[in-house]
Amino acid sequence: MEGFAGKVCVITGAGSGIGQALAIELARSGALLAISDIDTEGLAKTEEQVKAIGAPVKADRLNVAEREAFALYADAVVKHFGKVNQIYNNAGIAFTGDLEVSQFKDIERVMDVDFWGVVNGTKVFLPHLIASGDGHVVNVSSIFGLFAVPSQSAYNAAKFAVRGFTEALRQEMKLAGHPVKVTTVHPGGIKTNIVRNSTAAADIDSAGLNKLFDKGALTTPERAAQIILESVRKGHARVLVGPDAKIVDVIVRITGSGAYQGLLAAIAGRVLPRLS
Repeated sequence: MEGFAGKVCVITGAGSGIGQALAIELARSGALLAISDIDTEGLAKTEEQVKAIGAPVKADRLNVAEREAFALYADAVVKHFGKVNQIYNNAGIAFTGDLEVSQFKDIERVMDVDFWGVVNGTKVFLPHLIASGDGHVVNVSSIFGLFAVPSQSAYNAAKFAVRGFTEALRQEMKLAGHPVKVTTVHPGGIKTNIVRNSTAAADIDSAGLNKLFDKGALTTPERAAQIILESVRKGHARVLVGPDAKIVDVIVRITGSGAYQGLLAAIAGRVLPRLS
């Protein structure tokens, strides 16, 4: 893919899924990579694949929720490569459970990684992106940043927040005249391990949830990475990844929030696997 050769690209959550696919696709496109993940085993596999392609890569364990560690990481990346052109704030986790039975710690954990991880990465790298003269912030929200779903209040809150944060940032960069483009990504069901690696409330049938997700995941990580990067190359403000994301976006726009919420509540009551 054209437009990425020689660019220094930072990718969080690169140990699997979309993050890993982005790293591989960018490596093939001639980019220099700084990849990170809290999962060192998965990160090592990504690093191995990227090195096999021949791309320069710096791989580090990173918990995106740890702000001071993220700031030190940004300094280390810039020291290593001399610049940073793009950051892909992709790391994320999930939790399934109604608010009534969810613990505060469950909600905080999702917000710390899925929202504050994006804020941390954007904030610590933004000065370097501006200094590059050719910066780009790519923040991964979700299809759940377009519409709300029962049992996903924590995840919805984080992904809606990422959407608002990123859209505001795009306007700020334009008003300030900074050479930084900003893109929000809304993936639909992607064939990753995010649900298998997630946590759930005690009344949720996790095995049934995995089966439900597997049936609904329509897009491969590789295809998702191609769609994202094509949109980044064109400087799009928003990317809908997968046919389900596009369908949901249209439904929400046409019906409005009140109508879709009633419909989803009825569907979720029938299909969401619970132990009780």
